[in-house]
Amino acid sequence: MAITSDVLVVGGGLAGVTAALAAAREGVDVRLVSHKQSTLSQASGLVDALGYVPAVRADGGTAGARDDPASPATDDDPTRTPTAGRTGVRDRPDPEGPLVDPFDAIDRLPAGHPYRLVGADALREGLALFDDVVDGYRGGHTDRNALVPTFGGTVKPTARYPASVAAGLASDDRPMLVVGFRSLTEFDARQVAARLEAAGVPFPVAGVEVAFPAAFRDDARVTRFARSLDLDESIDGTPARRALAAAVEPHLDAVADGAARVGFPAFLGDDEAPAVRADLAGHLGADVFEVPMGPPSLPGLRLADRLYDALDDAGVRYETGVPVVGYEATDEGHVEALLVDRKGTEVPYAADAVVLATGGLVGKGIDSDREGVREPVLGCHVPHPEERYEWYVDDAFGDQPYARFGVHADERLRPLDADGAVQFPNVRVAGATLGGADVAREKSASGVSLATGLAAGRDAAVEVAR
Repeated sequence: MAITSDVLVVGGGLAGVTAALAAAREGVDVRLVSHKQSTLSQASGLVDALGYVPAVRADGGTAGARDDPASPATDDDPTRTPTAGRTGVRDRPDPEGPLVDPFDAIDRLPAGHPYRLVGADALREGLALFDDVVDGYRGGHTDRNALVPTFGGTVKPTARYPASVAAGLASDDRPMLVVGFRSLTEFDARQVAARLEAAGVPFPVAGVEVAFPAAFRDDARVTRFARSLDLDESIDGTPARRALAAAVEPHLDAVADGAARVGFPAFLGDDEAPAVRADLAGHLGADVFEVPMGPPSLPGLRLADRLYDALDDAGVRYETGVPVVGYEATDEGHVEALLVDRKGTEVPYAADAVVLATGGLVGKGIDSDREGVREPVLGCHVPHPEERYEWYVDDAFGDQPYARFGVHADERLRPLDADGAVQFPNVRVAGATLGGADVAREKSASGVSLATGLAAGRDAAVEVAR
């Protein structure tokens, strides 16, 4: 017997959760299934909307963004030639940014970009939904991007950020000290400070490395540091938070005029994070903030917890570890059920509408091999050049055509086939599964997930209710 729901969402990342919440708000019965644990735990916890846009060519077009990526460029304009890196042409323009206002730039994105399909209002509503269900975040008071220092020493434009990073914003001109730990080799505080200074930030900054007061194993994870601070464990008779402050305090004058704020790797507690920061700030006499890090990311884990709590509050049922391995559809392409692998048994999950939010190339929501590029759950059409050499350029940091690979959709986010016709009329596609955006280069991944997740979930629910 099939497990039934009105709307079935596939994918447990930000786009899938947003789609499920948006559909549930329309009063329909929603279920979410995902193959693996949410990728949110691997993310920085920052919510970027749009930080950069492709540079504008002299003819008014946008570099590296052909309307039909299946058709190789034929002119000799270096900004339109995907193989420019291999042909010796190096003057591919960098994207424009960082942007002050992401909403102002949406009309300058290429046709087919997910933002151009759903519009700026969908981004506003997606961010509003996020603000409504996730507490402890800042940035909702303005349309302007905030500039958040990262563990790589760059400054990232972002629309929403955890309260734990607020004191570290690059728009603040107070002197900053960045603290690293000898046992945490992936965070180089001196390098972070040097790169921020080289980037021209409007404040004095210095980086220091100290020993964490407790002697953990060399391969201790950041969660071990966080737990020690959460519990304020005794370290040789001194509470961990006071002991950490004592290790940092002698270095406060390493920065000109003395540090008014101190940044740490993002491991300042988990369940008790606000209390940990407050105690450290009290001991140091300076504001304390976290610098987002790579995975495993505590800010990402905290965000995932809050979003899944919101699913519980909305009455959305969800299952993880259950891959979709097939589907049943009518001759007209109406998907009647997805076949879900539950411990080796294929179980049909029937629904009136489906939202596909399984991720992009990184998350395997879009897959590729020597034969081509495909969407593996439903086999949605993914436009791409037949010639594999047209998929990428030699410059690893260049404008990579493959970054925009994904399912193309109509304005209701229904997938399109090779002829431009709707492939599955009761399916919507959201997040990184959609093509047309280089979210890593644009710094738009979270915003695209929120905008398209909201639009897809809501449209699916409205159609079911109709």
